[in-house]
Amino acid sequence: MKKILIVEDEEAIGILMCRTLLSDGYQCDWVRTGTEGAERIERVSYSLILLDIMLPGLNGYELLEYIRPMGVPVIFVTAKGQVSERVYGLKLGADDYIVKPFQVSELSARVEAVLRRSSSCRQAVVVGDVKVDFESRTVTRNGNLVGLTAKEYGLLTELILHKNVALSRAQLYETVWNELYTGETRTLDCHIQRLRKKLKWEDRIKTVFRVGYRLEV
Repeated sequence: MKKILIVEDEEAIGILMCRTLLSDGYQCDWVRTGTEGAERIERVSYSLILLDIMLPGLNGYELLEYIRPMGVPVIFVTAKGQVSERVYGLKLGADDYIVKPFQVSELSARVEAVLRRSSSCRQAVVVGDVKVDFESRTVTRNGNLVGLTAKEYGLLTELILHKNVALSRAQLYETVWNELYTGETRTLDCHIQRLRKKLKWEDRIKTVFRVGYRLEV
């Protein structure tokens, strides 16, 4: 099930978007400030972010700059409806732009369209001599199939989708194992070591001191 983050400070609109997305079959988190949004993105992997522009703390433009290297699609949902503002938001890197007030049917349709485009763009990714096919869940190196466990594949997916971004051990563990991270690092570190060895990525998967890991591409 795809997980969507809503960053919206207006309670009525936040509740409306949550209810709409839940009824459409998505998982949904909602925060009210840009700072909370940045903190949540550090800990949780999302398929899409719905982002207001005028926010307490970090504004939407600033938060988009933070999100963009992670490759997560973003839809601005804002009252700033002038053409110049819409053009600026799209040029900054947003995948779509919805002006308030909006119809819930429009929200549903635009979310579906952006997720569909994002999924089609991510059917396969090549990093050096390694190819990851997300549709078939297969990994090859120099054309040869690499046997990965489900957890190793999950870690690889997270690292690729957040390439060049330092991911905390807590974020990796809670996303891949779907359990609360308690600070025990042995399990995660062992899986990372095996992944490095299988892909010959000793120099690509970097250890970030006191944080976690980063895939350098």
